[in-house]
Amino acid sequence: MTMAAGKSSNSRQGDALPRHVYEEPDRHGNVRVYYRKGHGPRIRITARPGTEEFWRQYALCAAGHAPKAPRRDRKPQPGTFRALVVDYMESVDFARLNHATTAQRRRVLESMLGERLNRESEDIFADIPVNEICPAHVKLLRDRKSSAPEAANHRLKTLGPLFKWAISERRMETNPARDVAKFRTGSEGHHTWTVDEVADFARRHPLGSKAYLALALLLFSGQRISDIAQFGRRNVGEDGDGFPVLRLTQVKNRGRDPVSLELPILEPLSEALMQTPEIGTAAFLETEYKKPFSIKGLGNKFRDWCDEAKLPHCSAHGLRKAGATIAAENGATEYQLMAIFGWRKAEQAAEYVRKARQKKLARAAMHLIVPPPKNPSLSDNQAAGEGNDRHKLLKFLEAC
Repeated sequence: MTMAAGKSSNSRQGDALPRHVYEEPDRHGNVRVYYRKGHGPRIRITARPGTEEFWRQYALCAAGHAPKAPRRDRKPQPGTFRALVVDYMESVDFARLNHATTAQRRRVLESMLGERLNRESEDIFADIPVNEICPAHVKLLRDRKSSAPEAANHRLKTLGPLFKWAISERRMETNPARDVAKFRTGSEGHHTWTVDEVADFARRHPLGSKAYLALALLLFSGQRISDIAQFGRRNVGEDGDGFPVLRLTQVKNRGRDPVSLELPILEPLSEALMQTPEIGTAAFLETEYKKPFSIKGLGNKFRDWCDEAKLPHCSAHGLRKAGATIAAENGATEYQLMAIFGWRKAEQAAEYVRKARQKKLARAAMHLIVPPPKNPSLSDNQAAGEGNDRHKLLKFLEAC
């Protein structure tokens, strides 16, 4: 929605914009200046109103020409935030990250470089001297994504390693992102599949299909889709007793802190591998062109398979969480979960064990909420709702 020429929702007091010029905030709250005459094209003016450069660009717009954006030097000024980011992305530390992580961090960092320091200034974050960056700058970058808390937190997650690297290179003395708190999102991340949802997927994609094999690889190996995309015959071997095992080095953190695993191949996975006629040679899962899926390609394909099964809220990573949940509820300890899923720290495993214990403890103790029966002839089981009518409520709700 454009605004009337010469008017602005964020106009500065004392600034009179010339005819056909208006201001409009972008999604980050930065005020942009545009020229538009009648129903003609909207043309961006990059200079600050009232400056000589502004009037030069305005004259070009009035003559029907779009002004070229001012050219920035390809080589950043030494000591600036842009220079720090460029050097970080060319560093060994950055190169050792996996491809998905480097692509994501590059995208986030480059998006922040071009943002203005405030609405009234033409200065951008790229040009801040590194020694002037403080927690207030980091907080501002976080808050500009407050409407999308996960994206805001990802900015902090990206800036933290950058500043940590800068300290190791003696480019900074402190990490300004350390004292900026993440937003609480109230989200537990990817939805954890239920047993019924696994059954729904299997009904739509039965044993023998490529989709079912993907489901079995994800659920019965407990690994990420980045690992599943590369699984092939070379990953299968035998343990000391002659039983088949899956050997892998996880893709995540492979370049920095690799995690190598040897996992028994469970019967459901073995059956899926043997019953799938389209099993690949270079990788178990291949495209229609007989090429291994890329990680992103397999993720998109699995998304399609979930949608076909009418499970739009389910994802590949949710199966990994489902496997951890089932194992914990069946009595797996923190260290057993760490051995299966390749976690380095016990905290992640402990969360699954804690939830499993809560269910068992509640099931064993819930009857204690019910007051003792007044009628001595009434059994304890009946007072606890464990008599012949224990399923009456469930049947009633199903009938509603």
